[in-house]
Amino acid sequence: MPDIVSVEYQQTGNSTSTNPYGMREMQERAFEYRDAQYMLLKSPPASGKSRALMFLGLDKLINQGIKKVIVAVPERSIGSSFAPTDLKKFGFFANWSPKDNYNLCTPGSDGSKSKVSAFHNFMDNDEQILICTHATLRFACEGLDEKKFDNTLLAIDEFHHVSVAGDNKLGEILKNIMDKSKAHIVAMTGSYFRGDSVPILLPEDEKKFTKVTYNYYEQLNGYDFLKTLGIGYHFYQGRYTNAIMEVLDTDKKTILHIPSVNSGESTKDKHNEVDFIIDAIGDVVKQDAETGVIHVKRKTDGKILKIADLVEDTQKERDKIQGYLRDINSADDIDIIIALGMAKEGFDWPYCEHALTVGYRGSLTEIIQIIGRATRDSDNKTHAQFTNLIAQPNAEDDEVKLSVNNMLKAITASLLMEQVLAPNWKFKTKVSDDDKAKPGEIKIRGLKEPSSQRVKDIVAEDITDLKAAIFQDKTMLKAMPDASVDPEVINKVLIPKVIRTKYPDLTDEQVEEVRQHVVVDSVIKNGTIKQVADKRFIRMAGSFVDIDDIHIDLIDRVNPFQEAFEVLSKSVTAKVLKIIQDTIAATRIKMDFEEAAILWPKIQEFVKTHNRQPDISSIIETEKRMAECIIYLKEERRKKAANNDK
Repeated sequence: MPDIVSVEYQQTGNSTSTNPYGMREMQERAFEYRDAQYMLLKSPPASGKSRALMFLGLDKLINQGIKKVIVAVPERSIGSSFAPTDLKKFGFFANWSPKDNYNLCTPGSDGSKSKVSAFHNFMDNDEQILICTHATLRFACEGLDEKKFDNTLLAIDEFHHVSVAGDNKLGEILKNIMDKSKAHIVAMTGSYFRGDSVPILLPEDEKKFTKVTYNYYEQLNGYDFLKTLGIGYHFYQGRYTNAIMEVLDTDKKTILHIPSVNSGESTKDKHNEVDFIIDAIGDVVKQDAETGVIHVKRKTDGKILKIADLVEDTQKERDKIQGYLRDINSADDIDIIIALGMAKEGFDWPYCEHALTVGYRGSLTEIIQIIGRATRDSDNKTHAQFTNLIAQPNAEDDEVKLSVNNMLKAITASLLMEQVLAPNWKFKTKVSDDDKAKPGEIKIRGLKEPSSQRVKDIVAEDITDLKAAIFQDKTMLKAMPDASVDPEVINKVLIPKVIRTKYPDLTDEQVEEVRQHVVVDSVIKNGTIKQVADKRFIRMAGSFVDIDDIHIDLIDRVNPFQEAFEVLSKSVTAKVLKIIQDTIAATRIKMDFEEAAILWPKIQEFVKTHNRQPDISSIIETEKRMAECIIYLKEERRKKAANNDK
């Protein structure tokens, strides 16, 4: 099927070039805010967050009176990203030189007595840098006075692992340190929204952070080699192992993620799945005893492919192949990596061209991390591809509702990625015909400008996070692909509800300002912009519109997500499409007064145009929904009359 998302980049080289301090574009941007007590650094995989932290940490140690730097990472393997680094040779004024005995990302339990004791000793001595896991930080903070963190920089890598949920100990620890000490904090992540939609920080704590954002488009647009990125889906019936070769191109450097053993896609025998995939590719020639690399003779032409099996349970064998992967420096060193829960965070294989994932991933964060494995810049590729292999729903299957739901969630995840990966525009109000847009701007007639600093901050920094909340909302998930739901209901009713939930402190006027900007941003990014002579046109709702004549009212009449579902409808069989439509219809959002208020003028217009009322049995979904609205309004009128009679 065609890619649901396709983005092209300009290969400017900006994100990979360095300044006189040896800093890349993102690192330089973060360093500008080095005096901030609390910093939230949002930046894509491979943008150099680890080194950015080194620059920040060293400046705080040398120039800002900070005595200690603690770096906490989610898993031990990521600790290697903060190994001693010679920064002086690239122009910086100091080197990053942590001592081996205070690198606690070593084998053994993260909560062991020795690691906790080493952490406590570090807090009481003159050593300056410690690296540990999130788990070790949690254990070490039990019973530790938060005042100990005075004049300490606490850096939390992969910050999306933190949340304000009551059972999230790391979130509780962070809040206590902020409340009870003079610590400095740098929080780093490539995906600030969590897959479970639980907020990472409470709004009052989030406000304290200086946000430094380097977006995905800046990163990928600034590469030297990568030109295009595609995100697509392939649907199968039966066992995925029988369909895997339909999407696995063994000429491309590929990370293949097989499904979790707890998922419906799994055969429950992960090792057998790996064997099946390898056998489908070709015949095993040997497995290198020293490296663990499996050499496979490809069936089609006899070429020897090098395959890494990260599904292997034996620790010794897994350590062997991981060690080999850490040291590769050529595209020829490995061809395919088969993984289960690994190769997402803290794993760097820049030569990867294709991230192929079997089964729906419930976490948006995980999807972004997986896609990030393929979006490193490398001279062996101009295109990166993410493909999700997903089971088609089957009407005879008891799990048909779950299957359809997973499919829709997968599509919405790709829509979010499109929003993340597409160019960023600044939207301004067009006040007259002579009001021309500057480069990087789009002027919208009728657009409300932010009336407060709070709204300005949300529009500038939080739009992507807000979209993540929108895409994870259960009602939105039902409404987005439903042709019967009027686009204005999505844009004017459902999206504001998500905004109010996420930002309960906003007034109705402020909610409307945020709503307009998130809808405009979604529609524009989902549209196709064409340059014709000195005019720009954008494709919306099936037609091209002069971008200089766009009004907010026009944008509100566009379902920004519909196009992706149209691609889906053309890519599955009529039978499967009917199953999807029937399942959506069975869980259709209920009518409420807000939706009815939007539909009523449209009903009046329909009656005037057609000289009849909308028909409940119409094959046109929007007409059917208008008929349902009339029934709803009559019932509400009856209820009101009955109450008045009491």
